[in-house]
Amino acid sequence: MPTTTTATYGAIGSPSTATYQPPQTSNLTPTPRSWRDFLDISALSRPLSYDDAMLRLRQNLTYFQFNYASVMLLIVFLSLLWHPVSMIVFLIILVAWFFLYFSRNGPLVVFNQTLDDRIVLCVLGLVSVIGLVLTHVGLNVLLSLIVGVVVAGLHASFRVIEDLYVDEESSLLSVVGGTQPPPTRTNYTRI
Repeated sequence: MPTTTTATYGAIGSPSTATYQPPQTSNLTPTPRSWRDFLDISALSRPLSYDDAMLRLRQNLTYFQFNYASVMLLIVFLSLLWHPVSMIVFLIILVAWFFLYFSRNGPLVVFNQTLDDRIVLCVLGLVSVIGLVLTHVGLNVLLSLIVGVVVAGLHASFRVIEDLYVDEESSLLSVVGGTQPPPTRTNYTRI
């Protein structure tokens, strides 16, 4: 009696065996960029026009998002050195920042909803401001946030964007194949 096998190359699994795989969303997770690249003085130049400055601002704020958030937190922290109660509140909020923004490996999921990184950033920023305003350092926090926004805005508009994606493109080309020749195999084994 001959046995027949059916190929299941294009078969669709039954609902009981199919599992949902959520898409990989790497853009929702903040990526820490190299501080050497962030603080590279040779990459600073005056923008040629207003449009060039706005293009640089948008791309740098997206690319160095993690670094700019760190700089803003550092400026607020330094402004609170003479307010011990506010410093304690800030350290508690800093722990929330660490666990919800800086140290997570994937997107934040709350009640089976994936939160965008910008939402997490805005909510943590709002909680930080509210917590520190309730400790009566509202003007101090406001001034430090203004200084932080000015510093981040100036850096983002003066930072050249041409060199930011060179490493990412070269790594993509090496994965896809790019211009490198395929590896040669020299040791073949006959079967």
